[in-house]
Amino acid sequence: MNGNDLKRLLAQAEKGGYALNAFNCTDVWDVSAIILAAEEMNAPVMIAIHQENFSQLPLEVYGVFVQHMAGAAKVPVILHLDHCTDVSLCKAAVDCGFPSIMLDASFRPLEENIAAVREVVDYAHTRGSVVEAEIGRIKGQGYEGGYNGEGYLARVEDCVRIAMETGVDTLAVGIGTAHGYYEGQPCLSFDRLAEIHRAVDIPLVLHGGTGLSREDVRHCIKLGIRKVNVGTCITSTYMNSMKAQLELHGENAFIIDLIEPVRNEIRGAAREWIKTCMGDQKAQ
Repeated sequence: MNGNDLKRLLAQAEKGGYALNAFNCTDVWDVSAIILAAEEMNAPVMIAIHQENFSQLPLEVYGVFVQHMAGAAKVPVILHLDHCTDVSLCKAAVDCGFPSIMLDASFRPLEENIAAVREVVDYAHTRGSVVEAEIGRIKGQGYEGGYNGEGYLARVEDCVRIAMETGVDTLAVGIGTAHGYYEGQPCLSFDRLAEIHRAVDIPLVLHGGTGLSREDVRHCIKLGIRKVNVGTCITSTYMNSMKAQLELHGENAFIIDLIEPVRNEIRGAAREWIKTCMGDQKAQ
């Protein structure tokens, strides 16, 4: 599938009042579990690959095996590069056939963010890929953490500028969500989200889905979110389920003997998130 397919899916989500799920994955096992869940739910999904994964497997490997599995799926599956901070790596992903690219330059000054996103948009659009940018900060571990007060919230005027000056296709907005598990009760700025939705006419993206209540996620969708990223839930389900299987089977276990129940747990977690975002029975 290509960038135009994703645009069509997002337009359908806008019309239908639901959101696409983008699940962060690391290997063939969790990718296959997510696709199976999507097929069972008749839901379009995205397979999101974080740039950190490339420290262990090359970008080209993900481009080949995920695209092959997506092409064989019974529902729309879109490969997505997630939270990439490097313009050159974004371009490399486009060249490898990634139909969806996220350049995250939210940690840079606004002018630099806009310039970097525009460069990636210009490159990607001529080659059939779409681009996601970010305004505000998604709180959490790593380079995005450490913001106090309302410093992490996306400013409406910044969202308008980056949308108008870059031609970006989707926009991740900081409204109080965080990567990883939340410390205490999540505090989302629904008012800010509503203001941004009124001000820009491109699909909005919610990062940091794990730990949010179904009610809060659906309220965000009502206010304009059309793509919801879920990563920590998938990773923790994968690793905790694998740990349980290793304890059950003991030393020298064969991975093929362990992986089916692990994949089933991941599939179950994905199914619940598809329900939360109301994407079930939306594949066309």
